[in-house]
Amino acid sequence: MHSPILGPSLYTVKAVLILDNDGDRLYAKYYGDGYPSVKEQKALEKNIFNKTHRTDSEIALLEGLTVVYKSNIDLFFYVIGSSHENELMLMAVLNCLFDSLSQMLRKNVERRALLENMEGLFLAVDEIVDGGVILESDPQQVVHRVALRGDDVPLTEQTVTQVRKSIRASLSAIKFKSSITLLTVKAH
Repeated sequence: MHSPILGPSLYTVKAVLILDNDGDRLYAKYYGDGYPSVKEQKALEKNIFNKTHRTDSEIALLEGLTVVYKSNIDLFFYVIGSSHENELMLMAVLNCLFDSLSQMLRKNVERRALLENMEGLFLAVDEIVDGGVILESDPQQVVHRVALRGDDVPLTEQTVTQVRKSIRASLSAIKFKSSITLLTVKAH
């Protein structure tokens, strides 16, 4: 009998979660089909939160999964991999996500600020992990790419905040050009 050899896999991440300080989901992205139903996902999230929210450690082994986590003010960040996954790789993803959000939210990584900037969170996670494969672990690169992708969003897909920023920038540019035109006219 030959046993299958489990070699390294690119599919490192099983899930990325952000829960509030009550254990309620603010963000969850699952990769693969390990937890196909919302009911199973919520049960896993509750179990993970109950086992981790009062500890100071950064790694837990639960239900055959390796869970790395970090808390900040009123948020709990989790990156989940299989039990044989390298904790350092998972921690690199967690740190990249947290540091990227910290830069994007100007060090104000808390529930309200995160909820106001969910589109940035979605883009950041997509830059860091794709289909469970780790793509990026440098927060500077993630923030840069999120900024580029945020600028290319069609008007119909932008948030109200993005539209307001765009309008304000356009109005500022118009005011600036108008003041230069007035100065030029007065100078002649």
